[in-house]
Amino acid sequence: MNSHISKRILITGGTSGIGYQAVLKFIEAKHNLIIPCRNNSSLNFLLNSLKKDNISIDLIESKVEFPIVDLADLSSIETFSSKYIAGNKAIDTLILNAGIQYTGAKSIRRSNQGLELTIAINHIAHQYLSQRMIPLLIKSKTPRVVVTSSEVHDPDSPGGKVGAKAGLGNLDGMERSNEFEMIDGSSSFNPDKAYKDSKLCNILFAKELYYRLSIKHTKIPVLCWAPGLVIPRSKEGFFRYSRKYNEIGQIIFAFIARDLLRITETPMKAGQILNELATSEKYQKNIFLYLSNNIQRPGKMELNEKAFSEEATDTFKSKKLWDLTNSVIGSFVALDPL
Repeated sequence: MNSHISKRILITGGTSGIGYQAVLKFIEAKHNLIIPCRNNSSLNFLLNSLKKDNISIDLIESKVEFPIVDLADLSSIETFSSKYIAGNKAIDTLILNAGIQYTGAKSIRRSNQGLELTIAINHIAHQYLSQRMIPLLIKSKTPRVVVTSSEVHDPDSPGGKVGAKAGLGNLDGMERSNEFEMIDGSSSFNPDKAYKDSKLCNILFAKELYYRLSIKHTKIPVLCWAPGLVIPRSKEGFFRYSRKYNEIGQIIFAFIARDLLRITETPMKAGQILNELATSEKYQKNIFLYLSNNIQRPGKMELNEKAFSEEATDTFKSKKLWDLTNSVIGSFVALDPL
């Protein structure tokens, strides 16, 4: 299937940032979209954004669905997915792009099920949603899954070296209790590390998803990618939560990284990359790929296949994370595990 032929695409994190820029590309190409919105406020924000970008109401009404789904609530995901499973209509591309970071916060935030919010949204919600959507992906002639991770998963990467480093240990936190603060069992909560850990979880999850599909002889490409450091000029997008806790620090950081050093990617370019990963025929091979949008020189980024961190290669840990995550999910909602 060529990229100009209409696909049915489900994208999380499509209301702002990279995801929204990809949505504009999908709409332009007349793909059929499912864009979960957290609540009516999120939906209205998205509709207003589309209006500002001169997207016609007729096109929106004919091509886009906006279900209300809170990724911080497994029950909400269950209700949403049950409706779409009952509809029995194929999904061609599942994009797991939503992410939250609240670096700078003094206290932990939790999901509706009492799970630490970063891991709940960035990892657990996506592992649940992906398993629920498998029957609809299988119905597609050209299915694929795209997972947005980050280079900060790697303690040796430039971003991964700053502050607390990613590391899941033996997953003691998740193994001990659903009320863990840190997935590795650390006694004190660190929101920066929680985010980096969640990005490591994304890669381990994506690898394990592909492996489990493969042993069932289900041919679905799984693409995991790191968009690079993306800092918009607006107050929306990925850093909107962290900005609440340290606005001056975020302004200074953005100015230095984006305007002085020029080591950032634009949301528009990152959205275009996500669009290509989701729709281009060149990514339809039945493989697992990790790609990273890395700095080549100031003002120049380039997407290439890349090795991930040593911990992300641990097949025992990817299986353990998968099983523990499903155990957490299954304690709250119905799950037919892959």
